[in-house]
Amino acid sequence: MDRKWLPLGLVLGIAGAAVVTAGLWPGDEQPPLPESLCYGALSRQTAELIDDGGGGELSAEEWQRKGTSGDYAVFMGCQVRRAAPDGDALRGVYQLIVQDTRSAPGHRKDSVPLSAGVTGWALPDRAEAALPAGCAARMGSTAPYVTVSLSAPSQAEKRGLVDRDTAIRNSATVVREAAANLAEKYGC
Repeated sequence: MDRKWLPLGLVLGIAGAAVVTAGLWPGDEQPPLPESLCYGALSRQTAELIDDGGGGELSAEEWQRKGTSGDYAVFMGCQVRRAAPDGDALRGVYQLIVQDTRSAPGHRKDSVPLSAGVTGWALPDRAEAALPAGCAARMGSTAPYVTVSLSAPSQAEKRGLVDRDTAIRNSATVVREAAANLAEKYGC
């Protein structure tokens, strides 16, 4: 190689190495979003069914309390939230509560039964499902039932964001999936 071209070759080689390094260097990538929310009870796809009309990325805040006695030993809560599109502020969209109880889910006025094989009911803004028999014991409770309860104020009929049938279908889907996933998780 001719000596007069050596500096140019050296500069181009360094520049090429810098471009390759910059392309492979880890950037400010966000970690992947979790595929399930609420202690594994909900898939992200099902969790997104209920919306408050404001858009934004979905996340969940989870909490739980272990009771000291056999009754009321199970209490897990989850608030599904959405981030504001223009900032970091979070707003609650709905709440899912899993708890042991002495009474089976009754029937609420104007509610719809969940489906064959699942004990519970659904309204546009609320729903409740019972986990299968034996789940309470597997979860550490002496109470006979564990229920999954949904409170979704954004689906209330007076808000008018979704029609009644769609809201009921969304509420029922959320509690059915949560009950099924928790039953599978605890092997009951």
